[in-house]
This record gives sequence, structure tokens and C-alpha cells, in this order.
Amino acid sequence: PAGINWGLMATGMMGGLLALWYWGFEQGGAAAREIAVIAVLGTVAAVGRIPFAALPNIQPTTFIVIVSGFVFGPRAGFVVGSTAAVVANFFLGHGPWTPWQMFTWGLSGATAGLLGAVFPRIGPWGLAVFSFLWGYLYGWIMNLWFWTAFIHPLNLQSFIATYAASFWFDTCHAVGNLFFYLLLGPGVIRVLRRYHRRLTVEYLVPPAGGN
Repeated sequence: PAGINWGLMATGMMGGLLALWYWGFEQGGAAAREIAVIAVLGTVAAVGRIPFAALPNIQPTTFIVIVSGFVFGPRAGFVVGSTAAVVANFFLGHGPWTPWQMFTWGLSGATAGLLGAVFPRIGPWGLAVFSFLWGYLYGWIMNLWFWTAFIHPLNLQSFIATYAASFWFDTCHAVGNLFFYLLLGPGVIRVLRRYHRRLTVEYLVPPAGGN
């Protein structure tokens, strides 16, 4: 219908989804040490983006978010990704794109967590391909915001043109993800798993009052 600001409406819906996710995270009762690790990883992912800001979508942020989610799970992965977007944009600039970046990076971490839960022994090349594909998925989701907010008219032709115009940048993102994973991925995952084991409490004997 004429007069509807689809970009504003879509951004509002994205903000609602983020609020629901954070409410669920808060209700989940995460331990203080887990929250601290998530905050550190989100900050590292954000800071890693800043020196690469001049390059076309090449940065280690997506890689860090993916390996964090893969090791710590979907919930942590989403929060690491969304935190990275918020923190980085304090330096690079906030705007209506911020909720979309929060959701998209968060989704990359959450899906990596699901991948780790379903395929815990996936080989390094499997995760490398996953990281590569997320270079395109990130761009495709962000294109929805750009298309609804800035393109007129909203039709199939403008939709295809928007996605075609971003192909080069999405490819740079995908190749960057692959590069950072192949260079650092296995080592970073080993370190994160070591910390994850420290956060995991296992009762070797039944607690007091248990059977």
C-alpha cells in the first residue's frame, strides 16, 4: 500500500526480534562467568572490525562470531554477534542498519552453535565452508534492509538489481571469512574449548542430598 515506510517497519520488527532474544537470554539465567566470556568475545569481534573498516567487507568479525557460537552454543553465539555490531558501531557509526547488523551477526553465531550441536565432530573444512557461505548470507540479509529502506519501487527487478550490485562485496566477505578461518580457526577453537570446559560444571559425585 502507498504511504507505508517498509524500511522503518522492517527495522522495527528487527528491533522486536532482538528484544525477544535478549529477554530469553536474560530468562535463561546465564552464569556470571559465561556472561563475562561472551562480553569479551563480543568486544574482541568488534575491535577486530575497526582496523579493516576501509576494506570492502573483509574483517575478522564474522569469523570470531562463528567460532564463538560453534564452541559456546547458539545462545552465546547470538549475543556475541549482536554485541559485536553494537560495540563496533560506536566507532564506525550507528544508524538504522545497526539492528540489522545485530540480528545478522547474531544469527551467524546462533547457526554456528546449532551446527556444533548437530555435528560436533565436523571437520575443519566443513566449518570453513560454513564460514564462506555466511559471507553471502550476511549480505543477503542486509540487502533486505537496504532494499526496503532506499529502493523505489519495490519490485522483482529492483530486488534482483540490489542483490546483483552487492555480489562483489559479499564475495569479498566470504573470501575474508574463509581466509581468517583457515589462518586462525583451529587454534582459536582449541583455546575457546579450553575456556568452555572451565565453565562447565560436572558433578563427579552426587551433590549433598542427591541419590
